[in-house]
Amino acid sequence: MATQQTRTLGKIAVAPSVIVLFLWMIVPLAMTIYFSFLRYNLLEPDNTGYAGFSNYYYFLTDPAFFKAMFNSLKLVGWVLVVSVCGGTLLALLLDQAIVGRNFVRLMFIAPFFVMPTVSALVWKNMMMHPVSGFLAWLMSLVGLPPIDWFAHYPMTAIVIMVTWQWLPFATLILLTALQSLDEEQKEAAELDGTPPHKFFWYIVLPHLARPMTVVVLIETIFLLNVFAEIYVSGSGGRAGNLPYLVYQYGRISNDIGGASAGGIIAVILANIVAFFLMRMIGKNLEA
Repeated sequence: MATQQTRTLGKIAVAPSVIVLFLWMIVPLAMTIYFSFLRYNLLEPDNTGYAGFSNYYYFLTDPAFFKAMFNSLKLVGWVLVVSVCGGTLLALLLDQAIVGRNFVRLMFIAPFFVMPTVSALVWKNMMMHPVSGFLAWLMSLVGLPPIDWFAHYPMTAIVIMVTWQWLPFATLILLTALQSLDEEQKEAAELDGTPPHKFFWYIVLPHLARPMTVVVLIETIFLLNVFAEIYVSGSGGRAGNLPYLVYQYGRISNDIGGASAGGIIAVILANIVAFFLMRMIGKNLEA
């Protein structure tokens, strides 16, 4: 009886925070859905009314939509490949007994805590600047001309910036999983004289399969929302993704209805991707 009363009191105590969290999530979503069905442009406040699904139609048939979708998928794909593969290699390296291992691990994780806007500014003005950037200085040492990354290779520049931030996250997750590998398996492999590449392929890699799927899921959800790096670097013209296209509708064109429709479409597409990734993870966990 006391246990039942404790559970009831616990539910009552938690209820206000749950209600506030629910309203915090549902009210902006409801307002976005409401505006997506309106003809609402900030430059034409008197020309407002019900637009039906026309905002969705114009957004989906806009040639920029397919370009933005392609850029989003390209950005997510490249960052996932580099962060998962690079994170695995770095996790293997950081798992070795080296001097100052804890400090090295801390330094590897540090970029993940840098704000995207700050990261974009650092890369744009200090690393990739064609005149005074660090990469331009390195290229001058070997006699190569500097590269104007954001003018000639904007998507590559964005991928490098975003990967720099998310590689430590993948490394941390995979390193934690690597440290949970059974020591008896390692000792048995050493006694059997197992070559390092076979030990990695048949023991380490299967052990890292689950954390890899978790890294893919979490990174995909966040990478679909990358915006600050594209906006700050001024690469939206050639490397703009779906969030940047929504920004163009709302901030540049002042089309609130179209931007709201684009936001809803982006949410739907992100949920579809998350659904399939969750199913993939579920199958992996069952296996």
